[in-house]
Amino acid sequence: MKTLIKNGLLIDSANQVQAYLNLILEDGKVVAVTEEEPEADRVIDATGKVVAPGFIDIHMHEDPVKDGKIEFCIFDAMLRMGVTTAVGGNCGINVYDPVKYLDMVEKDGAPVNVMLFAGHQYFREAAGALDKYAPVTKEQQEHMKKGLEKALEAGCVGISYGLRYVPGTGRDEFLDTASCCEKEHRMISAHVRDDEDRVFGAVAEVAEAGKLYNIPVQVSHIGSMAGFGQMKQLLRQVDGYRMNGIDVACDCYPYFAFSTRIGATTYDDGWLERYHCDYSACQLTEGKYKGQRCTPETFAEMRRDFPECLTVCYVMDENDIRMAFADPGVMVGSDGLIDNGHGHPRAAGTFPRFLSEFVRKGDISLYDGIEKMTAAPAKRLGLSNKGRLNVGADADVVIFDMEKIQDGANFDDPMIPPTGIDYVLIGGEVAAKDCKIVKGDLGTALRKLS
Repeated sequence: MKTLIKNGLLIDSANQVQAYLNLILEDGKVVAVTEEEPEADRVIDATGKVVAPGFIDIHMHEDPVKDGKIEFCIFDAMLRMGVTTAVGGNCGINVYDPVKYLDMVEKDGAPVNVMLFAGHQYFREAAGALDKYAPVTKEQQEHMKKGLEKALEAGCVGISYGLRYVPGTGRDEFLDTASCCEKEHRMISAHVRDDEDRVFGAVAEVAEAGKLYNIPVQVSHIGSMAGFGQMKQLLRQVDGYRMNGIDVACDCYPYFAFSTRIGATTYDDGWLERYHCDYSACQLTEGKYKGQRCTPETFAEMRRDFPECLTVCYVMDENDIRMAFADPGVMVGSDGLIDNGHGHPRAAGTFPRFLSEFVRKGDISLYDGIEKMTAAPAKRLGLSNKGRLNVGADADVVIFDMEKIQDGANFDDPMIPPTGIDYVLIGGEVAAKDCKIVKGDLGTALRKLS
């Protein structure tokens, strides 16, 4: 089927284009970019709208698997907010064997295209190292490396780490596993070991792997790592790495509160002092106290009895988040995670919120904002046919109204869809219209094999 998208403002930063041009899509590709209006089987009038490459979420957490099938929830939310490619397996965590997960996506389709990191913690536990506070044995280390290498060979984009979540991971374990990425120049992505005033040494730790092995390093969700008054200094530190030939970049989500499980090491002793807050900064998103702010008693009870409970912690500095997004080396990444409909609204609202809160309010130009969601992550991930709309590119497209786009998800109901997104196309086919899913299996597995 030939599709004509006409009269829209086409923004494609990969090709340095911001102009009123028409797109012709056919057989999953962009086949023409023109001022003409040729005949087509389907015509989409984008008058008054922005036409951009489908958004790429470089940092999210994939849906779980049950009875051999993926239970789609967050991937649906991704599609509704304009994402056409999502990268899971972050923070060292895979919900399932990542190679088998990609096989399932390839076989059955998915709401969006899916890439995965091989999670260090997942393979650490698979090697028998179940104590997150303890170092691995030599045998466990070798078992873990073999698993990671196999996953990379099968197409995982790189290795992710949640060093904060596995404090038993020493420097040698980290660097030895990161070396698996050297041969094929794969990237590492890291939820670094520490935040707040200790974030600088934590970022230096992962940058060392980039220098040693000449591999790209992605520092995950820097807002929740340095969004407490450290952002200016950290961005300067990262600039210094790049100026010295170390490939370090960052992602960030457009919210001023972070989310993690109440049993995570983030909430180990000392967290109140570190974040200069009291227990009420922590809100529970599920369980019998859903929606309530913690007291010392409910915090202790839930941490003991329901450690998997997702929380939202209101401790981040708004000015630091705005500063992060103004930096050219920072991309948009949701860090979205949903458990049975519970979680942080970033899972369903990140990209519309970024456009409404940071672009529409004038912090960032529309052109630069689009780049942070398309061309920049595509280049980072080696997706040469995505994040762009030139002839020959994959026909993944989002069409939205810049004046009306708005996130709907909130901390009470994190799954409310956004508004203002007219169409999302994957491979030239309409996947979502008016923030409602039309066809939920157009996505496929994206493997990095070279």
